Amino acid sequence: MACGVYRRGERDPHPRGFDAALRSARAGRDGFVWLGLYEPSEDDLAAVAATFGLHPLAVEDATQRHERPKLERYDDTLFAVLKTIRYVDHQKVSATSEIVETGQIMLFVGRDFVITIRHGAHGELQTLRARLEARPHLLARGPAIVLHAVADHIVDDYLKVADLIQRDIDALENAVFDHRTRFPDAGAVYQLKREVVEFKHAVLPLATPLRTLADPDGDVGPIPPEVRSYFRDVEDHVHRVTERVAGFDDLLGSLLQATLAQVSVAQNQDMRKISAWVAIAAVPTATAGIYGMNFDHMPELRQEWGYPAVLTFMVTACVVLYHAFKRNGWL
Repeated sequence: MACGVYRRGERDPHPRGFDAALRSARAGRDGFVWLGLYEPSEDDLAAVAATFGLHPLAVEDATQRHERPKLERYDDTLFAVLKTIRYVDHQKVSATSEIVETGQIMLFVGRDFVITIRHGAHGELQTLRARLEARPHLLARGPAIVLHAVADHIVDDYLKVADLIQRDIDALENAVFDHRTRFPDAGAVYQLKREVVEFKHAVLPLATPLRTLADPDGDVGPIPPEVRSYFRDVEDHVHRVTERVAGFDDLLGSLLQATLAQVSVAQNQDMRKISAWVAIAAVPTATAGIYGMNFDHMPELRQEWGYPAVLTFMVTACVVLYHAFKRNGWL
């Protein structure tokens, strides 16, 4: 996607291939190469690895799209995997809604180079590169500052996504406890919980690599001590996001239980109403069944007032049962 040589924070205006760029940076001994790749093929990555001397195990991981966030050191080169998160716009959460979309950015950081590899349709770094180029005093600190800028950019996106998910949770919570809603959408709550878990898997493993990078006494190869303090702020933001995502997970778990409880209560109410009407209907059904057996000797069978008396009995019994069920809340 882009390749540039930076000397004392200023970009060399002459375009060149990454192999020539690396020779130029090492010849001057005062610059570094920033190479940006987007979903490179194995052959492309093999050519880059041969030029920059990347470790085969790290190169193998860089071709995968679903690596966990991590930080590994291979001699004087760091290999970092970061998860990107994008909030997917939608009108309301449903059982099939996609809330978050994940991608990956992998970085190789050496003494005189930094290679960024992006997997996924989002998480572009061209804007970040332009922002850093406008602040040459930062770029003058070398490849480590690019690693910090990328991590800070990704974690800032985490905070924005967390705010948007909070809005979705508030909307679902209002819908679940809305008295006008008989059957809350449990599928929507469960889907949002699944998306939050995906968000959680992207954020939680990142805490350990950032703690390592921020440790002033640690040995993290090409990260100079003066840059490590920058990572403390990013680590603090990750802790904030982690706490919020854990809270989302707990809240959605409780919300899902409340939703299922409300659905169960509504179903029980329906069953009580059905049972009450069945009990009321049983009185005239049983009475009509008894007098429909056509025996010769039955009470009041030959009396003129027998028919209206039976009808009066059935109506009276039904009315009494209706008021009894109504008083007990079954109807």
